[in-house]
Amino acid sequence: MKTLVSACVLTVAMALPAWSATVTNKDSEAAVLVVVEGESRMEVAISAGGTETICPSGCFITTPSGDRIGLQGDETIEIVNGSAVVK
Repeated sequence: MKTLVSACVLTVAMALPAWSATVTNKDSEAAVLVVVEGESRMEVAISAGGTETICPSGCFITTPSGDRIGLQGDETIEIVNGSAVVK
C-alpha cells in the first residue's frame, strides 16, 4: 500500500511542472519578478538566459518594467528588455 501511495504522489509531483507557467529571461541581466498567488507574495530572480517555472495554479506577476500580468499557469513567457511577452 505504501508503494502505491508513493507512486501516486511521485506521479502527481512530476506532472505539476507541466501545468506551471514557464518564464525565460532573454535579457543579458538577471530579472526579478514579483509573484502573487492568493495571499502569498514572493520575488523570483531569473538569471540572464535562465528559465523558471512558476504559478502552478495561476497568479499575478509584476515584471521589472512594472507590467502586471495575470497568468492561468500554462503560459510560456519571455522577458525581453524588462517586459513580458506571453506566448
